[in-house]
Amino acid sequence: MRIGELVTALLYMRIYERRDLAEAHGAGRQDLVDFQVSGLAREYRDDLLETAAVLDALALCHGHGSYLPRPYQEDSDPVPRDVELRTDASDVASLLVDYDLQHGTGTTGGVPAALEDGCTEAERDAIRAYARGEWIASQERWPD
Repeated sequence: MRIGELVTALLYMRIYERRDLAEAHGAGRQDLVDFQVSGLAREYRDDLLETAAVLDALALCHGHGSYLPRPYQEDSDPVPRDVELRTDASDVASLLVDYDLQHGTGTTGGVPAALEDGCTEAERDAIRAYARGEWIASQERWPD
């Protein structure tokens, strides 16, 4: 399948899901709204987990090292690709952590705190390790 067709199919799927949700809300079908919102929330977490795992795997291929400071201020110096990958991986993993803390959806326990401005590299490493553990646990639950 060509990637353009896949992207189009995914966009249409999201449009129809949101339309159905709006129609259920308009019709006063709170049971259906709750069901659909719950499903969308699970998909959102799955998307965060998968993205965090992919970015982490890419970052691990470039070895270990430093991160960009938080908050990051753009300047004229080019950012090394490995540093950018590690930073992106930890930022997405932090979104996953924040979601798990809010909704109690973590499965491996020991959810670290989400990243804040001025966070340390050790905190960024811990966030990525948590996302990695969640990914591994999800794969063990759903073997192909």
